[in-house]
Amino acid sequence: MNLPELCIRRPVMTTLVMLAFVVFGLFGYRLLPVAALPRVDFPTIVVSAVLPGASPDTMGSTVATPLERQFTTIAGLDSMVSTSGQGVSAITMQFNLDRNIDGAALDVQAAMTAAARFLPPPTQMTTPPSFQKVNPADQPVIYLTLNSDTLPLYQVDEYAETLMAERIGMLPGVAQVQVFGSAKFAVRVQANPEALAARGLTLDDLMSAVAAANSSTPVGTLDGLHQGFTVQATGTLAHAADYSPIIVAYRNGAPVRLGDVATVVDSVENTKVAGWYNGRRCVVLAVLRQPDANTVAVVDSVKALLPVFRQQIPPSVQLEVMNDRSVSIRQSVNDVQFTLMLTVVLVVLVIFMFLRSVMATIIPALALPVSVIGTFAGMYVLGYSIDNLSLMALTLSVGFVVDDAIVMLENIVRHVENGERVLDAAFRGSREIAFTILSITLSLVAVFIPVLFMGGVVGRVFREFAVTISMTILISGLVSLTLTPMLCSRLLKPVRHDARHNLFYRAADGGFQALFRGYRWGLVRVLRWRRTTLFVTIMLIAASGYLFAVVPKGFFPSEDTGQIAGFTEA
Repeated sequence: MNLPELCIRRPVMTTLVMLAFVVFGLFGYRLLPVAALPRVDFPTIVVSAVLPGASPDTMGSTVATPLERQFTTIAGLDSMVSTSGQGVSAITMQFNLDRNIDGAALDVQAAMTAAARFLPPPTQMTTPPSFQKVNPADQPVIYLTLNSDTLPLYQVDEYAETLMAERIGMLPGVAQVQVFGSAKFAVRVQANPEALAARGLTLDDLMSAVAAANSSTPVGTLDGLHQGFTVQATGTLAHAADYSPIIVAYRNGAPVRLGDVATVVDSVENTKVAGWYNGRRCVVLAVLRQPDANTVAVVDSVKALLPVFRQQIPPSVQLEVMNDRSVSIRQSVNDVQFTLMLTVVLVVLVIFMFLRSVMATIIPALALPVSVIGTFAGMYVLGYSIDNLSLMALTLSVGFVVDDAIVMLENIVRHVENGERVLDAAFRGSREIAFTILSITLSLVAVFIPVLFMGGVVGRVFREFAVTISMTILISGLVSLTLTPMLCSRLLKPVRHDARHNLFYRAADGGFQALFRGYRWGLVRVLRWRRTTLFVTIMLIAASGYLFAVVPKGFFPSEDTGQIAGFTEA
């Protein structure tokens, strides 16, 4: 007993198997992440090192070079770029596509530990090197802004950096949270050189006095016979008014205070950085995703925290979303999903127009949802996402999906029209065409085998496309060998050749006859003018080759996201 015959004799089993495809596909569809494209980012890690006061040459020779020597021993490293500036070095390492980013991060951490003995001592390099799993060429996935009309900006910055940035950085898929326009509170001491010179003081004297007066160094303990006390220094100064009375030195028996030789003001650490949103000063949080993270999933997890943040910050602080990259991704995917649904409707209408029977149309039409929805289960198992390429594969496969079912249906209908019983026609027709359907299915899948074995970024991008469309075609072949013959044995009716057809049937048949006559007229002319036809064909081939050579080429077509970004440099 072959597979179609088994399914015809076991309709309940066939129905349950097809329903399993649909149920698992629907569950997979709900769990699939949404993205613009398949995950093709190269695993990239950026190592940062800071040595205050060092020149770029010193950073390159004493910090970047020892780290680079250790990083070159890491497996799977494709490229490494080092940039050194005033007191800072950044080393960007790009790994091959097959390397896991988390495993590469462990190797980078081990290499940094091994290189620690070659770096400047901790007394000079107070902060050890650190790394982030982020692509420096990638744009942030979401921008958040914080501003207030009543609170000073440094208090707003405190909420941004200590409350929000640290919490967002703990989310899965988040690589780094950058703070633009930061305004960390600081007391700025602006020395007066003339006043210092008049009293015989230097900037070092000023620095020593401020450091000694603002010390939080542990003092020690006092131990007695019955009690012990921990001595704590209370010299931590918080505002400019606390710094002005500090005694820097004594001259002629009189104290020289800090306010006599300098101007002390409450300010921020970096006065050269600022951020604006809609004309108002603000602090901007930019969230960057990890190379293998899903943009929409990261944005959704960040947005889920916004109500929590709004409850924890004062009502006078406004938290807004400045830019969201997932909006354009969702809109693009929604457009492709609409195209997919429209394609399904058009295919069903075309089938109905040619078959001119509702029952006959239902049989191949059911192969569409079962094949497409069942593919979502396979996509979930393989870790794919709902993106433009996977949806494009499903859209293109709609035409392939119904081919097998129509071939099976036509062969069974042929036997029914010849006078056989519907059940006998289903057995005989499915047995005759089963091998043909198998060969059609495998030949269609074989077309995409070269795409499956393509390497590099192009291969990674289109591999998901090839696998998705191949799964859909294979499922459609299975449906054509199981569900379609079973439905034919239950839904088809014996053909009455003397029956009068309805108006739609006669109108469609007349249109097909006119189309056939037009095709025959053109075919007669083509066969009559063979040399001219051959010449025109050769010219079209040559023109196609020329157009292929001159047409602009690129990795992806440009798209309009409705956003304009401007950069200035001075």
